[in-house]
Amino acid sequence: MNSESDFDDLVPAVPVSRRRFIVGALGAGFALAVQPLSAQTMIRTDNVGLDAGEIGIPTDDGEIPAYRAQPTGSRRHWPVVLVVQEIFGVHDYIKDVCRRLAKQGYLAIAPELYARQGDPRQYKDIQEVLAKVVSKVPDTQVLADLDACVAWAQAHGGDTARLGITGFCWGGRIVWLYAAHNRQVKAGVAWYGRLVGQPSELSPTNPIDLAGRLYAPVLGLYGGTDASIPLATVDQMRMALADSGDPASKESKFQVYGDAGHAFHADYRPSYRKDAAEDGWQRMLAWFRKHGV
Repeated sequence: MNSESDFDDLVPAVPVSRRRFIVGALGAGFALAVQPLSAQTMIRTDNVGLDAGEIGIPTDDGEIPAYRAQPTGSRRHWPVVLVVQEIFGVHDYIKDVCRRLAKQGYLAIAPELYARQGDPRQYKDIQEVLAKVVSKVPDTQVLADLDACVAWAQAHGGDTARLGITGFCWGGRIVWLYAAHNRQVKAGVAWYGRLVGQPSELSPTNPIDLAGRLYAPVLGLYGGTDASIPLATVDQMRMALADSGDPASKESKFQVYGDAGHAFHADYRPSYRKDAAEDGWQRMLAWFRKHGV
């Protein structure tokens, strides 16, 4: 697998060592920080016709847990979609997204990308999740773990020539980064992922810095009333992509839902907006099909 890119030069290397992973299994339920849940709008996708459950993804320094869902049957070579978590880790919502994609004929994999730094499910406050777990996760580690998922998929019946990626919130930012990292990616869909920000040692690059350096076109799905991602930054990114020289950047697009805020696809939270979420989902599937995923 060739996932080398100039983007790698912008991110500091993470030393490889055998270490004890804090999160060794995914567990069940939802993160404490999202309680109470919006049970009336929560979508529950069954396992009928699917092979779904927890797997282990080998990495250079151990093994991380992940959730995988794919159609059952003797057919092999399912197209692959990487599903990148919100700040809350791989809890039941992300698992359900994988099952929804599997119902559409995909091998969907959601790795627990915080496995080395901490378990976001145990914290009751979002700021605590950010400070004690999310802020400690280096971009290089995330990109390498996603590469490991692609390798696992290729070895277990996935067609990585048809590789897509989608992610939500924190994971939406990662979609942009991965589209500039792995040449195998055919298309990405970023749900309300941050586009600009203050660089740090662990996250030195933002999506805006990568406009003009994408290997795959990205569809950005954003909320018009998202207080955490001002529309001015969406416009800034849109213009940077349009002014770029590479075809994937130029082909990238945004869909902004005027009445939706942040996390409008999160059906287990009060932020859920049914019309925007359903329209975005259909646009995502059409984007993947258009680009060979």
